[in-house]
Amino acid sequence: MRSARLRASSRGHLPALIAGAATLAAAILFTGTSSTAPARGPAAAPERIDRSPSVVERLPARKLAGQRVIYSYRGLKPPGRLLRKIRRGEAAGVIFFGANIRSKAQIHRVTRHLQRARRDARPRALRRLPLLLMTDQEGGVVRRLHGAPRRSQLEIARADRSGRLAKRAGRGAGRNLAGVGMNVNLAPVLGVLRPPADGSFLGQFGRTYGPNPRKVRRLAAKFIEAQQGQGVAATSKHFPGLGAADKEQNTDEVPVTLDLSRRTLRTVDELPYPRAIAAGTRLVMISNARYPALDRDRPATLSRPIIEGELRGRLGFRGVTITDALGAGALRDFGGTASRSRLSAAAGADLLLYAAQDVSEGIAGHHALTQALRKNRLDRSRFERSAARVLKLRRELRGSDPLP
Repeated sequence: MRSARLRASSRGHLPALIAGAATLAAAILFTGTSSTAPARGPAAAPERIDRSPSVVERLPARKLAGQRVIYSYRGLKPPGRLLRKIRRGEAAGVIFFGANIRSKAQIHRVTRHLQRARRDARPRALRRLPLLLMTDQEGGVVRRLHGAPRRSQLEIARADRSGRLAKRAGRGAGRNLAGVGMNVNLAPVLGVLRPPADGSFLGQFGRTYGPNPRKVRRLAAKFIEAQQGQGVAATSKHFPGLGAADKEQNTDEVPVTLDLSRRTLRTVDELPYPRAIAAGTRLVMISNARYPALDRDRPATLSRPIIEGELRGRLGFRGVTITDALGAGALRDFGGTASRSRLSAAAGADLLLYAAQDVSEGIAGHHALTQALRKNRLDRSRFERSAARVLKLRRELRGSDPLP
């Protein structure tokens, strides 16, 4: 994800990082797979969705809004308010941090508890769709679970037989997360390194496959394919790229502007994404940085030109988009949780990530989306399309459900 995970490290949770460190088959019908090869023309063909009466069209505003919310919480035990949201069918999933994990046995009990709570959701069609349970298991320092992948992306890129190692890391990450009941990994990072590694926002923690965009493209695709072979969805991040950020440009803490030309963004930073899309990456996380060459006014996670134009239009991505953490300092000029929630949903982000490790943030975001739908401040048809993509992903991850 963004550096929401790194905020934990910068505030004393680095040891936890190291140590700890989608029935709807007939209701929602899509053509093709969750992601396709990049479009050859300037814009992809319009997304085709069967508009016969579907689950999303029948959902009241509160439940529809909930299909786009990822919650977080503090401590080792999910709070009652989160469980109530899940039982009401008002949650898409949960993200876990190091402070939520004491052991693999403990977090496995938690994931099963959350999935059991989901079995009470209404309408009944939602009950058979597993929650999206996710974490950051990139490798190296940025791990929530003990074990694979032990090497960072940068260590893999610098080693002999890097392709084999990237494949092994993806397979290891998938097995590790699947073993504790998680089904989404917020990895790999597709940033193309610019500054020296020790002076780079990504490089200082090894969160990059290096400065060669073709090598980043190759290794990320191997990680994605191997991990998804274990039934755990991959998330390519942070689109269009954070590889040019130096270590002072921490989107967790401050607004960040990457003043790169459109040509550079498309030929360097975005270059790994078509291969990742072709490899089947199920999600793409959107960066919280600003890219004036693509949108002069808003950061990527709040930008329709970037999400709908660059990622879906130019590159042809048909999977699920997810914001970086909406509580980040990079978004401080765009109001509080309600404002950021409306802006990111309107921009085309399918999943909204509330990563402050406080369930109240997700509840506030859910309320803001619900009110915006009821007052027609968000287009219902577009909102339904986003929710349908999320439900499709959950349906396709049913094989990962620990409670068949």
